[in-house]
Amino acid sequence: MAQETTLASVHLEDADATPPSAQKQGFLPIETNWFDRLFIAVVIWVALSLFWFRFVEPMGLSIWISNVIALVLAVWIIRKG
Repeated sequence: MAQETTLASVHLEDADATPPSAQKQGFLPIETNWFDRLFIAVVIWVALSLFWFRFVEPMGLSIWISNVIALVLAVWIIRKG
């Protein structure tokens, strides 16, 4: 009478689990979706612009250089992050 049966959900969880190596891994140390990566890229853009205004622009370099760098970083983060 003391027959042990396994729950059906245990079998489903094992069958549905994908191995970690099959998932796409980006270079960011957290799990993100495209909107998270967009937000990270915008925050980096603002930080780079503020840094550029304070330290680099007084030396004569235009803010447009910073914008190009930030745009390239944003595309890279969104695609590969």
